[in-house]
Amino acid sequence: MLAWKSAACLAAGNTLVLKPAQVTPLTALKFAELSVKAGIPKGVINILPGSGGVVGQRLSEHPDIRKLGFTGSTPIGKQIMKSCAVSNLKKVSLELGGKSPLLIFSDCDMDKAVRMGMSSVFFNKGENCIAAGRLFVEESIHDEFIDRVVSAETKMKIGDPLDRSTDHGPQNHKAHLDKLLEYCEIGVKEGATLVYGGTRVDRPEESFGPVMVVSKFKDGDVDGVLQRANDTEYGLASGVFTRDINKAMYVSERLEAGTVFQSGFGKDLEVKTTNIHRGSDSKS
Repeated sequence: MLAWKSAACLAAGNTLVLKPAQVTPLTALKFAELSVKAGIPKGVINILPGSGGVVGQRLSEHPDIRKLGFTGSTPIGKQIMKSCAVSNLKKVSLELGGKSPLLIFSDCDMDKAVRMGMSSVFFNKGENCIAAGRLFVEESIHDEFIDRVVSAETKMKIGDPLDRSTDHGPQNHKAHLDKLLEYCEIGVKEGATLVYGGTRVDRPEESFGPVMVVSKFKDGDVDGVLQRANDTEYGLASGVFTRDINKAMYVSERLEAGTVFQSGFGKDLEVKTTNIHRGSDSKS
């Protein structure tokens, strides 16, 4: 994240003021320390830890800042756009929330669908704006898909993220973990089914955590599952797993998302896309 925000700014010859997330500032501070040791003059890279409500708000309002980039929630993105507009009309690039759908058809490569489906949800502990928060699996393979995912999850090592043998580390702070647990509890109360290790929760808002929501759709009901997949306020990314290229193209053309991955998820293609619902410009 730090590299995405800083590389273009520095390459264009600008100085950088970077505010890391309030609960994870150490990487950015170490980066600034190493940049000075590497010979970059002091004052070129500046780190301002602190809360978004104080530091972030001041940056968005400051008249000497000409361009601002932000990754975070959609409500905060709206506030930033307003502040940037009323201050000095500074340019803004936003990478906001997502609740990406992943459609898995019965003719898919099952091994790859399970592997990539899990990766799309659990990568970086689910703290990823394009995470596939909603998986739709064709009915004839639904149970097999669930069984394979559960089997794979039982083999995941959860622990210290600095240990290279760890598959899944902790959420970045307790308040976020508590929010995820609350979402899961709500899901159970609303009729969701516990599968393994937590709950399945079908919530329209972004959970930003390792919560896999799997729903089934009737065999052959392509248009029906497309309607369900597009029933969201977000449109950052999506995916489809099928060996039928014609079906893949049909689905891709109708998924209302800035990026559609085919038989994969999260490849860094370095393509600038647009979140066609909420999210402004984004890089996928």
